[in-house]
Amino acid sequence: MIELVGKVGSMALIDKEKKTIDSNVFKQISMCLRPGYVWVSSGATEIGRIDYMRRSNMEELPGDGEKNKPDYASQGQAILMENYRKYVNSNYNLRQFLVEHQHFNDAEKRKYLKEALERAADQNAIPIINYNDAVSDAEIRKLEIQSLKDSGQEGAVECVDNDETASQIACILECKRLLILTSVDGIYEAPDDPNTLIPIITEKTVEELLQRIDNYCAVSCKGASRKGAKGASAKLAYIKEPLKIGTTVIIASSRYSIDDILRGLTPQTRIGLKITEGC
Repeated sequence: MIELVGKVGSMALIDKEKKTIDSNVFKQISMCLRPGYVWVSSGATEIGRIDYMRRSNMEELPGDGEKNKPDYASQGQAILMENYRKYVNSNYNLRQFLVEHQHFNDAEKRKYLKEALERAADQNAIPIINYNDAVSDAEIRKLEIQSLKDSGQEGAVECVDNDETASQIACILECKRLLILTSVDGIYEAPDDPNTLIPIITEKTVEELLQRIDNYCAVSCKGASRKGAKGASAKLAYIKEPLKIGTTVIIASSRYSIDDILRGLTPQTRIGLKITEGC
């Protein structure tokens, strides 16, 4: 039984002032992870970029930033996993899953992934999932997605954003809770004003809940934490699918302990049906 699918964004793992990995965040997250949790972690590309620059007199790779992404990601993956392994309880096994859009758009691959993640819980293991940027080509991915749409497949999943990846994992596993950690406390009425945090978004029916989310996207959600990120509006759009199956979604800051967030002891935005626990 999967209790929780969680996700942390790239910039939540980075100390912006020092331009390095935030070891305190890694430690705080890792110490709370346990079997029955599935963790989706961004960060490989940014961590790889930082590591490359540190070893190259602070020079970035030349050329187009998007084309450099696979090279940074392949360098950052090892460091990402090294940091989780450093702080996760040594009694627990740790497993890396690198996924791509095809794992969600093919029924057999979805089934295989679901079974592998569920086995991990039974085998005292914690899965760490990231999109496989190291071998992903944006143009090929777009062509494959368009081909699926042309063939009549509705709701083709691209998963270029780990918010979407986490939401799809939550759907596959039909988990009770989906936790999305960011660099802010949750969803704000006014995007730049932390005093306008929305603690709960809830309605009696799925239709009413999705409409309310659309309203927030139209009025409140602007901006993103970094170039290439899609911001709060994308998060709310991606979580619609798990909300439809009754998953409670929690958006909170990576500054806080996962355990405290789940207990409702920290600032956060909790989203779900009123019949769902916690809403």
